[in-house]
Amino acid sequence: MKAAVVERDALGGICLNWGCIPSKALLRNAEVLSLIQRADEYGISVHDVRPDFGKAVDRSRQVVRQLTRGVSMLLRKNGVRHVEGSGVIRDANTVEVVDSGRRLSADNIIVATGARQRRIPTIPIDGEIVITSREALERREVPRNAVIIGGGATGCELAYVWRTYGAEVTIVELLPRLIPNEDEEISAQLERSFRRQGIQILTGAQVQGIGLDGDTAKVSIASNGGSSVSEYDTVLVAVGVQGNVDGIGLEHVGVRTERDFVQVDDSMQTSATGIYAIGDVTGKMLLAHVASAQGVTAVEHMAGLDPQPLAYEQIPRAIYCRPQVASFGLTEAQAKAAGRSVKVGRFPMAASGKALAMNEPEGMVKLVVDAEIGEILGGHMIGAEVTELLGELGMTKLLEATTSELGWLVHPHPTISETIKEAALAAEGEAVHV
Repeated sequence: MKAAVVERDALGGICLNWGCIPSKALLRNAEVLSLIQRADEYGISVHDVRPDFGKAVDRSRQVVRQLTRGVSMLLRKNGVRHVEGSGVIRDANTVEVVDSGRRLSADNIIVATGARQRRIPTIPIDGEIVITSREALERREVPRNAVIIGGGATGCELAYVWRTYGAEVTIVELLPRLIPNEDEEISAQLERSFRRQGIQILTGAQVQGIGLDGDTAKVSIASNGGSSVSEYDTVLVAVGVQGNVDGIGLEHVGVRTERDFVQVDDSMQTSATGIYAIGDVTGKMLLAHVASAQGVTAVEHMAGLDPQPLAYEQIPRAIYCRPQVASFGLTEAQAKAAGRSVKVGRFPMAASGKALAMNEPEGMVKLVVDAEIGEILGGHMIGAEVTELLGELGMTKLLEATTSELGWLVHPHPTISETIKEAALAAEGEAVHV
C-alpha cells in the first residue's frame, strides 16, 4: 500500500512529544533525586545537593528529540510520505491539506487526531497558573504550592515529580479514592505511600470554582460536607478529555461521533465505509499502546485479513509514580460483580528479597483468579518496577495458563518477578515465602 501521514504539529503525537516519553524522563529524574535524598539509608553521605529542574526538563526534551527523529527516519525508510499541515476530509477518498490546498486521494482514510483537555466552565485554563499536563511538562520551574485536579495516572505521576523536587502538593479527586479505575487495595496502598511522602489527598472532593488573583489562584474545594478556599501558585487540570473531532470534515462523510469521540467497530471502521479511526479519538482506552494496536488492526483489515478483535479488558495499564502501579484484567470487585467465583492470591513486597535489597519494601502483587479452574482474571501490582512484570502476566493470560503453571514456573532469584510466582501459589494456598 502507498501511505501518507498528514500532521500539523510534531510527529509522534501527544505521547511522544507531550505525554508518555517526557513524563517518564522527568519521573526518572525524580527517582534519582529521591535516592539521593535517602542516601544515608544506603550508608552514603551526600552534601550540597542542588537539583535543577530546568536541566531535568532539558533532558526530557532531548529524549523526545531523539525519538521523533527516529520516527521521521522510519517513515522515510518505509516509503511513507510525511505531509506537513492540517488535514480535512472532503469526501470518502479525499483529504485536503488546508494550509497548502493540496489534495490527497486514498482508498482508505484513518483518523488519528487524538484528544485534548476538555474545557470545564468552572475551571478556566489560562496556560500560566491553571495549566494542563502539556504546560506542566515544559515548565522549567517547580511550583511552590500546587493543587492537582484529578487523581488518575497523570495527576499521580506529576504529583510525585513535583513533591520530590520540594513542592507542596494537594490532589483533589472527585471519586472516593485515588486511581479509581484500579483495584481498591492498590489504591489504598498508593494513598498511604503518597501521604508518607507528604502529598495531601482530598478524595470525594470537588473543585467548585477558581478565581485568579495576580500570580495565584484561589480554589474553592467542597469536601466532607463543607467547602474551603485555598491559594495555590499552580493548578494542574488532569481530568476530562475530548476527542479532536471538530474541524476535520467528519460531517462531510457521515462519521458518527458520541460525546466527542469517533465510534468504531472491532476492525476500527467508522460508520463511513473506508474511513477508520484509531487512538484517543476513539475514546476506547487513552493509552499509546492501545493506539498502536488499533492501528495494526485497522491496516490488517484494509489488507483483507481478519484481525482478532482487541480485548480491551486485558490490555495492561501502568502508572510510573513511586511506587509504580501496574494492572490488567478485572479487579476483585469487577470479577465478583460479573458473577465470577474468585479467589485471591497476594504477596507483599516486604517478603521479597530483591525488593528489600533495593530498599523498596512497599507494595504487593495481587492476582484475581477463577476459583474453579485457576484462570487468571486480573493482575494488580504496586511496588518497585512492577510495570516490567506486566509482560509476563499478559503472556500467561494469552497462552491460557493458570495459577498452576505460573506457580510451577521457576523464576530467577532474587528478582521482583518472584512475587508473581508467589502470588499465584498463594491463590492456591501453597505460597512458600509468606
